Amino acid sequence: MASALSDKLQEIFGRLKGKGRLSEDDVNAALREVRLALLEADVSYKVAKDFVAAVKERAIGSEVLESLTPGQQVVKIVNEELIALMGGGQAKLSVSSAPPTVIMMVGLQGSGKTTSAGKIALHLKNKGKRPLLAAADIYRPAAIKQLEVLGEKTGLPVFSLGDKVSPVEIAKQAVAHAKRYGNDYLIIDTAGRLQVDEQLMTELEDIRAAVNPTEVLLVVDAMLGQEAVNVAATFHQRIAVTGIVMTKMDGDTRGGAALSVKAVTGCPIKFVGQGEKLEALEPFYPDRMASRILGMGDVLTMIEKVQSTVDEKKALELEQKLRKNRFTLDDYLDQLQQMRKMGGMKEMLSMLPGGMSKQLKDVDVDDKQIVAIESVIQSMTREEREHPEIINASRKRRIAKGCGRQVQDVNRLLKNHEQMQKMIKQLTNAQNGKGSKSPKKGKKKRGGFPGMGGGMGGFPGMGGFGGGFPGF
Repeated sequence: MASALSDKLQEIFGRLKGKGRLSEDDVNAALREVRLALLEADVSYKVAKDFVAAVKERAIGSEVLESLTPGQQVVKIVNEELIALMGGGQAKLSVSSAPPTVIMMVGLQGSGKTTSAGKIALHLKNKGKRPLLAAADIYRPAAIKQLEVLGEKTGLPVFSLGDKVSPVEIAKQAVAHAKRYGNDYLIIDTAGRLQVDEQLMTELEDIRAAVNPTEVLLVVDAMLGQEAVNVAATFHQRIAVTGIVMTKMDGDTRGGAALSVKAVTGCPIKFVGQGEKLEALEPFYPDRMASRILGMGDVLTMIEKVQSTVDEKKALELEQKLRKNRFTLDDYLDQLQQMRKMGGMKEMLSMLPGGMSKQLKDVDVDDKQIVAIESVIQSMTREEREHPEIINASRKRRIAKGCGRQVQDVNRLLKNHEQMQKMIKQLTNAQNGKGSKSPKKGKKKRGGFPGMGGGMGGFPGMGGFGGGFPGF
């Protein structure tokens, strides 16, 4: 997410922080580079110009120039101005005083509008709400079917009247249906076009007038950069958009759309999509985005992902096993699957603070390798997973054949598991005070198993990055 911009800004501020004193010329030179970096990231010219002017006004003053850590002070100012640029704080969904809260999804074709409707519905369901999806896109082939499939996957109801009834009538009847069946949220999926046209806008205006939605969420593709901002401005002028859903943020290395859209349209970003999975939707936090851009990491989001994904009961059971020097291949498989639910290793690494993420930047963490490891373990019998030591040459051949991989792959996984067992034994002995030396005389080691306190389960094997992902 905005990795190119992040790298450039970190390089600029790294040079500033290396100086004991800053002159006005130093600040001006750095801010010229910042403006260039923003323009290269496809940030609107006016937004970039106004942003740099705001930073300069605060940065060229005695508080910064005479500070003992002037570089840090400039970074602090940039961080605060980035947060303000993107809206200041989290923009939550508005809630209607009289249910249902109607959310109207709008946007161009291909922006991810229908999928985003399903993701938001799942997000609300996970918060204990009872959302209803309504299929009001009667033009795009299979649009109704796509929404129905999403409804099946999320276990949520979908209201549909087919493609012969007008979208306005579908929307009105969907509201009545939601009231009748006690749905507290109604999410209406409307039609899109390949480009903005009069027919599309007129239809959206008619639907808006008919159901008076609490929220009108515009779905835009972050990878369009400045064009995404132009689309947002056009939609907002015609139908008064209340919020933005930015999709494909995981593939956007520039970040220009996210930085520009609030300043240009006045509409806050409410959600960001970071992948194809239905769970890959997050509320947008300007402070966390700014922190990631400046290389400070996003530990809060990482913790939230862990807390929402990890089964606490399983984590406690695993801790007890580790204390008894027991870590089976089933446990390993479970940890890998939890990691995938959190978005994979690349996503998790991107949230680490600058120093740590840079150290691991070139590490080979292809998430396809996780799938390969899973396939090897799933080709084993229950007994083999519990007792890997029984796996002889003939069993290895059978396992390799069952998952379509090589015997060498099975050997690597088993060797890695054996190394983890040794590491766990050393940790256990250290915790019990057996055979471990204190790093400094008179100081006692404290703490439990790494990661256990946070419910992460420690993600065994993370120490083996040197040769790629553990196991392959």
